Formats: sequence, structure tokens, C-alpha cells
Amino acid sequence: MAKVSYVAQRTNARLVRMVLPVRKRDTHKGDYGKALLLCGSVGLTGAAMLAARAALRTGAGLVYLGVPETVYPIIASRAGSETVFPLPCDEAGRLCLASFDEIGCRLAGTDAVLFGPGLGRSDELTALTRKLLQTCRVPLVLDADGINAVAGHIDVLRESACPVIVTPHDGEFARMGGNPRANDRVREAMRMAVRTQAVVLLKGYRTIITDGKNVYRNTTGNPGMATGGSGDVLAGVIVSLLAQHVMPLEAAAAAAWLHGSAGDVCAGRLGECGLLPEDVIEALPRLLK
Repeated sequence: MAKVSYVAQRTNARLVRMVLPVRKRDTHKGDYGKALLLCGSVGLTGAAMLAARAALRTGAGLVYLGVPETVYPIIASRAGSETVFPLPCDEAGRLCLASFDEIGCRLAGTDAVLFGPGLGRSDELTALTRKLLQTCRVPLVLDADGINAVAGHIDVLRESACPVIVTPHDGEFARMGGNPRANDRVREAMRMAVRTQAVVLLKGYRTIITDGKNVYRNTTGNPGMATGGSGDVLAGVIVSLLAQHVMPLEAAAAAAWLHGSAGDVCAGRLGECGLLPEDVIEALPRLLK
């Protein structure tokens, strides 16, 4: 990528107010988006629950959570407002290619999709990811194991039939072929966005969000959020905003601000040590007034 100048905009509350839909009196749940989340596996049920709750707390009208049938009883017993449904899985409790028929049927009535939190890794999951990229027509968030599934051949992202947001931390970014230790992380994230034609949200002390041309930098958040499940919450916030028809770059940028700011609210109330992703989820509505 040739060197280009850029000006990184800072995420803020004003951005969130600009992109969130106004809630009118004569509306119903269908007006605020249908989010389809494909998450979880044996031993990783918490990722699915955190992402779904975060999506609901950020205002999605309907959240459908597809999980491997092996863990369906566990997740369904803990579910609240999300609609949980079982999908075919392999012997290890991970989604498999056989689940695509059901997923494909549900894509038609969906406004945004999240694929990845807690899915685990397998050859069939890699194939399922590729098929989803070829079939999905609504914005798609690839997070965690969704990123790992394409890391060895990220050029498949350029061939996707839908807008894609990828949300790598440094390790996942390196597996995608990026250099998380680059002197200019913004330019490195932009390079990846150009290569993949996806919106890249590169997590870190100062999260970078870019589509290769435009750049946002997020400065909210604190060390108390460095705990398992935090990324699942962020992914749920992003897919919720996408389901409410916020454009991908702005959805990712606004989600980063909301996630970090909710964490800052919690740190001010509880302190950073022992802060949980569940605390961050419950703080989200305070920032959406």
C-alpha cells in the first residue's frame, strides 16, 4: 500500500447520537432490526450469551442465537429475551457444514449477522465460514474464531457477497498477515482493510477502525476490560448497530466508543480490578439515552 495521508477522527458520544435511529412512538420490535448470532461450542457457551445480551442491551429489536445442538439445553435454560435455536454440530460440539441449510433459511429475514464468538476451530467451520461469506447479503461481523477460520486465506473476504467487519486483537491480526507491532498501527490497519475490502477494527489500547480510506480512533476503555468475554460484548454491540441499519464503518466506530465508555462507567463505580463483561453490558443503556 502506497503511503497516503490520513486524519483519524476520534469516536465520541456525538457520533453515537448521529447514527442511532430515533425511537418513534408508533414503532414495534421489527423496526429496530433482526440480528442473527452464530456462536458457542462445548466449553464456550458464555461467549454466545454475552454477545446476545450485549446486542439486546444496545437496542436490537430481535436477537436470534444459533448454537450447536449439543449445548442448546445449557444456553436455552439461561436465555431471556434472545431467541435460541439449535444447529447441527460435530462430535466435539462445534457447528458443522450440515448447519448451513438452517442458517441459510434464516438469513433471508435477517438484518445483520455475527459469526465467531466461542465457535472453536475445525475444517468444517472453515468451510462453513467461506459458504456464509458467499451467501450472506447483509452486513456480517467476523469475530474471534470467525477470523481464525479465514486467517490462512483472507483473500476470500474480497470475494464476499456482503459488507464485512473483522475485529482482530493483535494475535488474530498477525494470523491475518498484519503486523500488530508496526510503528504506524493506523496505516497497518488501513493496509489490511484495503487488502480485504472489509472494515477492520483493530483492538488495543487505542482501538483503530478503518475501511482503508476513513479512520476512527477510539480512546475510551480501561485495563479492567482486559478479561475474557470483553470481545464478545463488543461483537454483540456491533451487530446490534448493524441490525439497526447503521453503516458498517460507523457501526464499528460507535460500538467501540459505547463498549469502552460502558467499561469506564463500570470502572468508576466498581474499580478496574474484578470488572466483568456482564457489568459492561448492564451499563450500556445509560449511554444510549
